Amino acid sequence: MIKVAIVEDNNTLRQSLANLIDHSEGMHCVSLLPNLLNVISELGKTKPDVLLMDIGLPNISGIEGVRTVKDNFNDIEVLMFTVFEDDNKIFEAIKAGASGYILKKSPPEEIIEAIRTLYYGGAPMTASIARKVIASFQQSPIHPKEEFQLTTRENEILHSLIDGLSYKKLAEKYFISISTIRTHIHHIYEKLHVNSKAEAVAKILRSKT
Repeated sequence: MIKVAIVEDNNTLRQSLANLIDHSEGMHCVSLLPNLLNVISELGKTKPDVLLMDIGLPNISGIEGVRTVKDNFNDIEVLMFTVFEDDNKIFEAIKAGASGYILKKSPPEEIIEAIRTLYYGGAPMTASIARKVIASFQQSPIHPKEEFQLTTRENEILHSLIDGLSYKKLAEKYFISISTIRTHIHHIYEKLHVNSKAEAVAKILRSKT
């Protein structure tokens, strides 16, 4: 059972998301919050696997909230849920530790699929958001193989992670086992001195600035 927490200040939307999650096979909403004021104590009690969080929250922004959550609960995967398609907000959320980014206008089935993808090791992004991230890399090319001593295959896998592929999809794409994918990703994390895919993406983004 995938345990999901929601931080959303719109009462109607927050309850609709909870109902959607509770009526989806294999997942359950364990926490509903209108803001981030009590997020640490609440997450400590409910221990969700995935946190679905708005960026435009009152008092404390969602981006700052990601940093707070990841500092205290590194094993909770954060999925940003927002109306914003602004490049800076996308990159700031990723740098802060978010592992996925989906727009509020996404249909219900895409929201549920994004939660599942995140839980099973992927980095889900709405197609328009993924295109912005990829375009950013294409416009300002980087060379992580040279900077971080990644092998050609590690470099390929790193950029496929950025594109949102799960371990299973990576294995299918490169015709290798999921175990081998895990080994490659472990080596990538070691060379980048990070502990998660979100930190890896953030480090690559920072290397461009």
